[in-house]
Amino acid sequence: MMETKGLRTEEFMVNMGPQHPSTHGVCKLVLKMDGELVKEIQPHVGYLHRSIEKIAENRTYAQIVPFTDRIDYCASMNSNHAYVEAVERMAEVEVPERAQYLRVIMAELNRIASHLLWLATFTIDLGAVTPFLYAFREREEIMDMFEMTCGQRLTYNYMKIGGVNWDIPKEFVPKAKQFLKILPGKVDEYEDLLTNNPILLYRTKGIGVLSSEKAIEYSASGPSIRASGVRWDIRKAEPYAVYDKFDFNIPVRYNGDVWDRYKIRLDEMRESAKIVEQAIDGLPEGDIAKKVPMTWKPKEGEVFCRIEAPRGEMAYHIISDGTNKPYRVKIRTGSFCNLQLLPAIATNHLIADLVAIFGSLDIVLPEVDR
Repeated sequence: MMETKGLRTEEFMVNMGPQHPSTHGVCKLVLKMDGELVKEIQPHVGYLHRSIEKIAENRTYAQIVPFTDRIDYCASMNSNHAYVEAVERMAEVEVPERAQYLRVIMAELNRIASHLLWLATFTIDLGAVTPFLYAFREREEIMDMFEMTCGQRLTYNYMKIGGVNWDIPKEFVPKAKQFLKILPGKVDEYEDLLTNNPILLYRTKGIGVLSSEKAIEYSASGPSIRASGVRWDIRKAEPYAVYDKFDFNIPVRYNGDVWDRYKIRLDEMRESAKIVEQAIDGLPEGDIAKKVPMTWKPKEGEVFCRIEAPRGEMAYHIISDGTNKPYRVKIRTGSFCNLQLLPAIATNHLIADLVAIFGSLDIVLPEVDR
């Protein structure tokens, strides 16, 4: 019981999810409430049970690739990239340069598409319908490019051990260049609608502040840690593929609030567009894959490999026992660590603020319950 201006109040428990529009999937948040004030948050994340890590122990190395699409279905190209990069390092497979460029093009286009999907869902959570429609308009252009390349619009199975499955069609480059030409203006359009909108500012400025110290303590990554002033991006810190050939910046913000996490994703879309433009202009001729036997057996050993996915660090720890199937596969994802931030940054906020804070972390649940 509490005394509030002469009124007696009592804390009560509320289940937010596991089927709630603002949790974006099967995440259940058990909230202890005092009126509309959130006093305690306990995330329950075990409602999906994809069991991909265990499935991987019973599939050949090549058969695992389609399963990686499902880990972050909003950024399947990046999920493919993390796994095949790990296997190639373990087996010392040299990937043709053209395939490396194609991987970067697809990964960065998927990063833009993922951030557009985040922007759409985040703003509609806050009651803004127009940006939702605008963001899907641009995302559709990227989906068209993926569809013309591999026939799919969400889960692609595009990358394979040794390279990529398909080369880009002749229509791809003109369409990509046209998209890159219009994208900066479209991002400016989102900014005109949102960035200085008084309602958005009220809902995001100073809300859900994450300090750089706490971000590091909780092993946060991706936009969530860079919005807190930590300049950490694996594409720069530990370059993989051909990222070291491109000129791009790592956007950083320093307030660590919901507004900074919103703004940094807009900045990242602009930087990803720069990478794609450079990769298309410098795309070399040559093979798109190195021949690798479907039932190939790597030597006994292990590898740890990480990439910069849209939601943060995605890493694979793979142990080989010398057979054609991995002995153990462990996947590290950005959403799993970033979700742990929620009790630390959303306690003692209103429940309406919790919606904005949760949305700003950009959680995808298959990355959490694997």
